[in-house]
Amino acid sequence: MTLETTGTTDVPAPEAGPSGNYAASRLHLLTQEAQAGAPRRAALARLTDTWLADLHQGAAPGADGASTALVAVGGYGRGELSPRSDLDLLLLHDGAPDADLAALADRLWYPVWDLGIALDHSVRDVPTTRETARADLKVRLGLLDARHLAGDAGLTERLRTAQLADWRSEAPARLPDLHRLAAERTRRYGELPYLLEPDLKEARGGLRDVTALRAVAASWIADAPRAGLAEAQATLLDVRDALHLTTGRATDRLAQEDQPQVADALGLLDPDALLRQVYEASRVITYAWDVTWREVSRVLRSRQERSGRPADGAPDRARPARRGGHGTLRSTREPLADGVVEHEGEAVLARTARPDRDPVLPLRAAAAAARAGLPLALPSLRRLAGTDAPLPVPWPAEAREEFVTLLGAGRGLLPVWEAMTAVGLVTRLLPDWERVHCRPQRNPVHRWTVDRHLVETAVHAAGLTRTVHRPDLLLVAALLHDIGKGWPGDHSVVGETIARDTATRLGFGPEDTAVLAALVRHHLLLVDTATRRDLDDPVTVRGVADAVGSVSTLELLHALTRSDALATGPAAWSRWRASLVDELVTRVRAELDDASPVSGDPAPWPPDLTGEAEQLARSAVAQAAPVLLLSGQEAAPRSGTPDGSAERGDPDDTAHGEAEPVGVALTVALPDRPGALPAVAGVLALHRLTVRSATLRALALGEGRTALLMQWRVAAVYGALPEVDRLRADVQRALDGSLDVAERLAERERATRPRRRRYPQQPPPRVEIVSAGSRATVLEVRAHDAPGLLYRIGDALEGRGVRMRSAHVATLGADAVDSFYLTDTADRPLTVEAGAEVVASLEAALRS
Repeated sequence: MTLETTGTTDVPAPEAGPSGNYAASRLHLLTQEAQAGAPRRAALARLTDTWLADLHQGAAPGADGASTALVAVGGYGRGELSPRSDLDLLLLHDGAPDADLAALADRLWYPVWDLGIALDHSVRDVPTTRETARADLKVRLGLLDARHLAGDAGLTERLRTAQLADWRSEAPARLPDLHRLAAERTRRYGELPYLLEPDLKEARGGLRDVTALRAVAASWIADAPRAGLAEAQATLLDVRDALHLTTGRATDRLAQEDQPQVADALGLLDPDALLRQVYEASRVITYAWDVTWREVSRVLRSRQERSGRPADGAPDRARPARRGGHGTLRSTREPLADGVVEHEGEAVLARTARPDRDPVLPLRAAAAAARAGLPLALPSLRRLAGTDAPLPVPWPAEAREEFVTLLGAGRGLLPVWEAMTAVGLVTRLLPDWERVHCRPQRNPVHRWTVDRHLVETAVHAAGLTRTVHRPDLLLVAALLHDIGKGWPGDHSVVGETIARDTATRLGFGPEDTAVLAALVRHHLLLVDTATRRDLDDPVTVRGVADAVGSVSTLELLHALTRSDALATGPAAWSRWRASLVDELVTRVRAELDDASPVSGDPAPWPPDLTGEAEQLARSAVAQAAPVLLLSGQEAAPRSGTPDGSAERGDPDDTAHGEAEPVGVALTVALPDRPGALPAVAGVLALHRLTVRSATLRALALGEGRTALLMQWRVAAVYGALPEVDRLRADVQRALDGSLDVAERLAERERATRPRRRRYPQQPPPRVEIVSAGSRATVLEVRAHDAPGLLYRIGDALEGRGVRMRSAHVATLGADAVDSFYLTDTADRPLTVEAGAEVVASLEAALRS
C-alpha cells in the first residue's frame, strides 16, 4: 500500500488512533510542503509513537507479575523517520509467558505490515538482549539509541542503563571492529563526496558514519568535532526525505535519473547544485570521522602503553609515548618545521608559535605535515584559521616555497588539503578555489569532483618532478589546470586568465607566470592532437611547436598531460594513448631548438661580485684557510621552535622575479682542494642552515694558484644565525679532518630515521649527463631535498677523481635541481665512460 503522494490534495489531519486514522494522518503530514526537514521527521516520529502506543494498549503485567515494554531502536529510536524509513522495534519483556508475548506481538506487527511499512522487529528479555548485543555489533549500535514508546518504562530504563554500561566496558575491544565495518562499507559503496550516484547512508561520509560517531561518543573514549556535523547530517536526511517522496521508494541511492526531481523538491537550481550540497555535507562528516578515529587510536594506544598489552589492530598512526623518569609515560614533541612539531602522531603548532605574527605559518605547517605523512591536528587548524594574519599579495618567497613543498608531498598532500579545506584555509589562500569546491563532473571518465581531481593531479605530478627542470611550475600547473571549470565558457581559456592572476598572487615573476598560463591553456593540447590528428603531417607538429614555444615548456606540458590523465580515471590513460603522446612529444622536440638549457661551458661569475670575490679568494689563498663573509641579517625567528632538519628552499631570487631576497648571503672562499664542497655543505647542515641556493666556481688567480668561491643563500631553520667565526672554525676542522662531518650527519639521520620512515614515498633521484661542452661535462642531479643531500653529492663526486669547476644549486619546493660542471684531473671534459661511472656512483650514493 502506498502511503505517500506528490499531489496537493488537502487531506484532513485526524487524531492518531486506529490504523486507518494513522494512515490518513501520516499522508496529511507528508504532503504538507510547509513542514519539511527535521520538524517533519520529528512529527512523523511522534505520530508513529502515539499509534504504536495505542496498539500496545498499555500491556498490563500478566498474572505472574511479568511486564513488557515497546522500545524504538536505531534511526527510529533517534526520531529520524524519513517517509519510507522502516521501523526498528524491540518488544522487551521480563519473563512474560510465550503465549501472551505472541498475542501482543501479533497486535503490534500485523497493523504495521498491513500498511506496507517495513519492520525490523524482535522479542527479547533484558538478559537475552544484552547477550545478543555482545555477539552482534550492529545490534549493539541500534540499542544505543533505544527509546521508550509504551509499557513498563522502568524495564526500558534497565535496558538502556545496562546497554550503556556494557558498551563502555567493551568499547576498547569493539571500536576496532567498528572501524573495520566502516572500511568494508567504503570498499563496497565508495566515498560519498565523489560519487555521481551516491548511497546517502552506506557510503563513506554518509549517515551510517554519523551513527558510528554517536557510538564512539557514547563510549566516552573520544568525541567527534561538532562544528557543522549536525547541519551536515540534517542535509543528508533532507535529501533522503525528498528522494523517498519523489520516488515513492525506500531507497538511499541518489540515482542520476532521480536527481532533477529531488533538486526541484528541495528548491535547488539543478542536479549539480544538489550534488554539491550533498558533497559538502559528506566532507564535513568524513573529516569528523578521520579526526575522531585519530583520537580513538591515540587513546587506545595510550591505554595499551600503560597496560603493556600489544596493539589490538585499532587504526593508528600515532607513535608510542616515551617513558620518562621512574617509568612514567611522557609525550614527545619532535620538531618538524619552524613553529610546527609532531605530537602523538599529529602535526601541531609549537607552544611558542605565533600565527598572528607569522602569516606563512599555515603553509609551513601544512607542508611540514604533508612531507611527514602526518595529519594536521584540529586544534592547531582552528587556531590557524581563526587568526587574522593574511599573506601579503604577492606572496613572499617563503610562502611560495612552502606551497610548492606542500603540493610536492605526494599522497601526503590529500589529508592535509582536506583538513585545510574543512576550516576554510584553502579558499583564504586561493579565493578562486571556491568555484571548483565540490563541483561534480558528469563525464563518466572522471572519478572525482573538480577540486579533488586537481589535487589528485598534483599528487601524480609529484611523482614526475624528476622529469622536468622546473618541478615548481609543474606542481602549480597541476593544481590549476582545470580551475576554469568553475566559470562559464571553455575552461581552458577561462583557466588561462585565472592561472595568470593566481601565479601573480603567488609571487611568480612574469616569465614563470606566462609559462603557467600557457600550461593551463594548452593542458589538453598533446592528448587531443595525438589521438585526433595525423602525426606524420608536418603541419600538425609545427602547430604544437608554435603553441608550446620551447623545449622546457614542452617538457612540463608532457608531464602535466600524464598527471592529468592518471588523475582522471582508468579510462583516461592507456598504453596506446601514452605511446601516441610520447611520439608527438618526440617529433615536437625535434621541431623545436633542442639545445640543452645548460651549457658545458661555465657561466662567468656574476659581474657585481667579481671584485669582492677576487679579494676574498686572494685572502683565502694567502692565509691558506677559508674566509667567510655574511652579508645582511635574517629577520628574527618567527616561532622560536627547532626544526630538526636542514632543508633548502628556493633558488636565486631572480628565478622568480622576486623583489625581496630569501635568507642572507654567505660567501665562502678557500684554496682549491679536494673535499671543499662536502666540507662546507656538511657544516651548514650541521648548523641547521637552510640552503636556498648556491653557486660554486673555481677562480684562477695566476701563478698556478686557484681558489674556490661559493656563494650561498642561507637561512636559519630556527633561532638566530650561527656566528660566522664558529662557521669558519668548523669548516676548517672539516677540511683538516678533526670534525667528522659524515659521522655527525649519520648520527642525526639515525635519530630521525624512525620518523622519516613514515614519510610519503618520493620518486627516485635522477642523475644524468646533460651536455658536454669544450671545457666541462655538465652533470645534473634531480632529487628530493633532504638534510645533508648536497654533502652526499659532493662526497660522492670527490671519490671519483673528478674536479668540480662550477656548480649551480637550486631547490624548488622540496625538489633539488643541481648542475655540476666537471672535468678530469687534466681539466678536460669527462670521457663517455668516465661520465657513466660518475653517474652510477652518484645514483648508488643517493639511493642508499
